[in-house]
Amino acid sequence: MKIQSLSIVIPTKRCVNNCPYCVSKMHDNDYENKIGGYNELFERDYIERLEYARENGVNTVILTGTGEALQNKNFLNKFAEWNKNLYRPFHVIELQTTGVFLTDDNLNWLRKDIGVKTISLSVVDLFDDENNMNIIGVSTKLKFNLKDLCDKIKEKGFNLRISLNMIKPVKYQFINHLKLKPIFVGAATYTYFINSVLGRAKELNADQITFRKMWNSDSNTEQDKWVEKNAITDDLFFNLLSDTIRKKGKLIGKLPFGAEQYSVDGVSVVTDIDCMAKDIKEELKYIILRENGKIYFLWDCPASLIF
Repeated sequence: MKIQSLSIVIPTKRCVNNCPYCVSKMHDNDYENKIGGYNELFERDYIERLEYARENGVNTVILTGTGEALQNKNFLNKFAEWNKNLYRPFHVIELQTTGVFLTDDNLNWLRKDIGVKTISLSVVDLFDDENNMNIIGVSTKLKFNLKDLCDKIKEKGFNLRISLNMIKPVKYQFINHLKLKPIFVGAATYTYFINSVLGRAKELNADQITFRKMWNSDSNTEQDKWVEKNAITDDLFFNLLSDTIRKKGKLIGKLPFGAEQYSVDGVSVVTDIDCMAKDIKEELKYIILRENGKIYFLWDCPASLIF
């Protein structure tokens, strides 16, 4: 079985953000470390899981979590130490984040000590910083300017990916950007929005952008209700998105989990309509190393334990 990447869940008690669409809040966390902390037994188990991923051809690590990974810098340092001592260490290391805590010092530390090569920024509004911060639920002291942050990330030598969670454009991105009223969203509005996003990704000097369809667990949680009300879910948008990317770009590859990769004006463009990897395939989009030091292949299903 082919596996594209290893998602490592960095243990955190509570996220500093308050995203209303947070997938982690849609289900209980059944993956707590219950063996008495990060002792020698846990360390051995954890290293064995890292080695298992490498032995199965995984080359990419994604540092993520139910909170912000940088809320637990001590654990990130432990990961870096464990990884360095592997027979075949991971070199392709990505950080998934909303952008909070990415100060100069932390960016330097991520490059020098942790070995991060790519910063993947989760964004809901590319055009309005204040709206983006408000939706994500970033506290006042942690707010940032997206363009300034992207410039800083690139200056430090990181690869930059924008992971855009697809929110209805009229209500959010477009209300300030185009001064439109919240009217019916049709093909013309969607097409303009898609072209605007692609242009904005270029302005931000992004190397990659992923259009991410937002997840709904169908469990009627508060997060599900928010997604149902605010996310783009209709086929019209995603058909137009595919058509626009094909017309403007050039197909340069196909990712292991099936998504096509295009080059649009020098930016890699991918559409992710299955962020929770629920489609059953012979090839896994990722495996997940949870807080308990065990590997699973689904985010919200303890029965998906590998070992």
